[in-house]
Amino acid sequence: MSRLLGIDLGTRRIGLAIAEPGALRARPLATLGRGRSLEADADALGRVAAANGIAEFVVGLPLDMSGAEGPAALAARAWAIAIADATGLPVSLRDERLSSHVAEGRIGRAKRGPSGGPPGPARRAANRARIDREAAGVILEDELAAREMGRPGERILPDGERGGRSRAAPTESVTLGEPPDEAEGHGRGLPRSPGTWPGLDEGTR
Repeated sequence: MSRLLGIDLGTRRIGLAIAEPGALRARPLATLGRGRSLEADADALGRVAAANGIAEFVVGLPLDMSGAEGPAALAARAWAIAIADATGLPVSLRDERLSSHVAEGRIGRAKRGPSGGPPGPARRAANRARIDREAAGVILEDELAAREMGRPGERILPDGERGGRSRAAPTESVTLGEPPDEAEGHGRGLPRSPGTWPGLDEGTR
């Protein structure tokens, strides 16, 4: 099985979503806590990939609203290159400018506490983790829709596969431009593959 893993990279957490090859829909999978090092992130993602038959990562690139790559996007790109090298799996980059906004709209605010008061820290943290993996699903579905339209994201090959090519190996139709039209739905429904990993916060959906 050669599935795709969508990744919403944050400073504290990594949201994950999964899709079958050839599919147009993704399902939020889990939220990982960021490791203390890039090696720790790569180890956790490698185990997720092995447990779920992942053949490629799709990482959200936080471009500026102008479309330029600011510090956050450059850091995400460097992280993606290092993850490709460490795991031996290719990574595609996808513009994620609207992913968190869409995810927040779907998940909504954290539910109130048992007594009807404001949500406590645990509820807020669980809600943020849900939004992270929902955003990963949005990123992955945007990439799947773009590929259907012949506009795949920039592809980064692992070091051993790059040979004399540059770190990023785009195809002729590569784009990091605007996300696919909003008419392209974002859904769920893929079967879940079991597996737990350190730092993982599956939460309840």
